[in-house]
Amino acid sequence: MRKTNKPPTLLRLASASLVGTAIEFYDFFIYGTAAALVLGPLFFPTFSPLAGTLAAFGTFGVGFVARPLGSVVFGHIGDRYGRRPVLFASLVLTGAATVAVGCVPTYATLGIAAPALLLVLRFLQGLGLGGEWGGAVLLTAEHAPPHRRGLWASFPQIGPSVGFLLANGVTLALSAALTDAQFASWGWRVPFWAAGLLAVAGLLLRTSVAETPEFTALAESDTRAGAPLAEVARRHWRLVLLTAGALATGYAVFYAVTTWSLAYGTERLGVSRTVMLACVMAAVALKGAATPLVALLGDRYGRRPLCLAGCAASALWMFPMAGLLHTAEPVWMVTGFVGAMLAFVTMFAVVAGYLPELYEPRVRCTGAAVGYNLAGVLGGALTPLVATALTDGAGEGPPWGVAAYLTVLALFSLGCFALLPDTRPEPRTASVPA
Repeated sequence: MRKTNKPPTLLRLASASLVGTAIEFYDFFIYGTAAALVLGPLFFPTFSPLAGTLAAFGTFGVGFVARPLGSVVFGHIGDRYGRRPVLFASLVLTGAATVAVGCVPTYATLGIAAPALLLVLRFLQGLGLGGEWGGAVLLTAEHAPPHRRGLWASFPQIGPSVGFLLANGVTLALSAALTDAQFASWGWRVPFWAAGLLAVAGLLLRTSVAETPEFTALAESDTRAGAPLAEVARRHWRLVLLTAGALATGYAVFYAVTTWSLAYGTERLGVSRTVMLACVMAAVALKGAATPLVALLGDRYGRRPLCLAGCAASALWMFPMAGLLHTAEPVWMVTGFVGAMLAFVTMFAVVAGYLPELYEPRVRCTGAAVGYNLAGVLGGALTPLVATALTDGAGEGPPWGVAAYLTVLALFSLGCFALLPDTRPEPRTASVPA
């Protein structure tokens, strides 16, 4: 019997999506880590420590504001000209902006122009990442067989974990090898410069990817949407708002753990930068390993049930996580972070298969990406700012205000998921001979 080459093709496509997404999220996350650790004093030295951290997180949030705009721009390209061009253009934009961040002089040299440049480059980072997710997910989802779409589409969802571990691993190594003065002077720039090499590697890997069969069919029949955004706004606006609200708590939980907790642990609890990074990285590594396993459960039992379970788990775990974080003990902090990451991955491992199935192919790249990235504004951009403000003047106790905020958001997302349909295809049945 002749051997089919479909599985290797799927594996190659999924690997290209994973690696590219990992590189782009590396670019995005390295800024968040730097914002939590050094950007406040370097670019906002005239502010108080708290105000400087808030200002740094403000520039961090600009990247999330740009992501929906990126999903509109690159979604139009993906729905009109193909998913494949999106993969290249978004990677080039994000990589170039990240390298440029590492070259920006500090406030001491440029004055107010320094944080202004940061703001512009962060916006460009977000613009590129807003396009990356839709292109990478559709590349695998539209090639995959329906009964395994959740598994194959989950490969790009592993990318954020790989990117985060890579970004923070580099930061951790530099933090351990350099003095605080050396790290603040030039060490924090090295991870940004490394983004250029990673972007080149990602582009080389993506040269072999093929266009998806669903877009090819649309192009051949000339049934592509003329104005994808207008069509989404006219026919799918409710779906976009529901998916944005549903996914907001996942973003909030993730960035509360990976960004806000770094600032809280080092500034309020006096935990060393190295210990905080190691604790967070341990939780994110487990989250990445669990992603394909949870995606398989989504293929078997449905996407929405797992999303509902993830929201419920988030609502139940936020207060215990806040208490465990406040102990400043590495073992307990890791326990709190792991619980939060498992609740998060129960939702986000399946959304790469879920969101594309909610939209028709002609507007899928725009609709799915806009909903996904609007959630980033609601959950990712606001959470570090809100959490930092809630802990200011909150006394010496655990950050219960942050826990309450995250719990309320989880319940809100639970309600949004309850209003969405499940899209899992019917399981295949074996053929019975006559």
